[in-house]
Amino acid sequence: MSDSVGGAQDLIEVAVLDDDPDFLSYVEDFLKEEGLYSVRTYERPEALFAEAALQRPDIVLLDMKMGEARGDLVLEQLLQHYPGLCVIVVTGYPSLEDMRATFKLKVFDYLAKPFSLAQLRQVLANAVAQYGMGRALQDRLREKLGHRLRMLRAERDWSLKDLASISKLSVSQISSIERGANLPSIESLLAIARAFDKKPSEILQSIDF
Repeated sequence: MSDSVGGAQDLIEVAVLDDDPDFLSYVEDFLKEEGLYSVRTYERPEALFAEAALQRPDIVLLDMKMGEARGDLVLEQLLQHYPGLCVIVVTGYPSLEDMRATFKLKVFDYLAKPFSLAQLRQVLANAVAQYGMGRALQDRLREKLGHRLRMLRAERDWSLKDLASISKLSVSQISSIERGANLPSIESLLAIARAFDKKPSEILQSIDF
C-alpha cells in the first residue's frame, strides 16, 4: 500500500492476474478511473509472485482458467505466502463445484465473466469495507494492534483488570489501546509485551502490518 501523507487515504493496491490482455486493459482502465486504486496487471503467475514479494497487494483479482497455469494452485500459493490476503476469484467457466472449492480456500468473493462494472465496483467496495483498506496507516495500525492485544488477553482468559495488574498500567490506558483509540507508548508496549511473556517485535510481526 502506498504511503499516506497528512492523514490522507492510501490508494488500494489491486493486482489482477489473467491471461487475457484485453481483459487486463479493461479492468486496469476502469479501476484507475475510479481514483481509489493503484493497479498492477499480470499475464503470468510468476510475475505476480515476484512483485508481491516486494510489495504485497491489498486485493488480488485472480482468473481461475489460464491455460497451463492452474488458478487453484496459484490461489493456494498466494494464501500460503500471505494469510488473510483478500482474493477475489474471476472465471469465465463458473460452476457450483468450483465455487464450493474456492470458498473452502477462504476467498473473499467470486465473479463470473462477463460481469458488469457495477458488480466489480460493488465487490471491491465490500472488500475495502470488510478489510478496512484505504485508511491512514496509523489508523490501521491502531486497530490491528488493539485487536491483537484483545486476542492475546482472551487466550489467557484475562480481564482488563488482570492485564492492568500484571503490566502495571491503568485499565483505562489498556482499554483505549485495545479499542484502537490510541497507540501505546514504547514504555507501555514493553510493559504489555512483558505481561504476555513476549517480545514487542513478536506482537508487531503477528499483526501483519
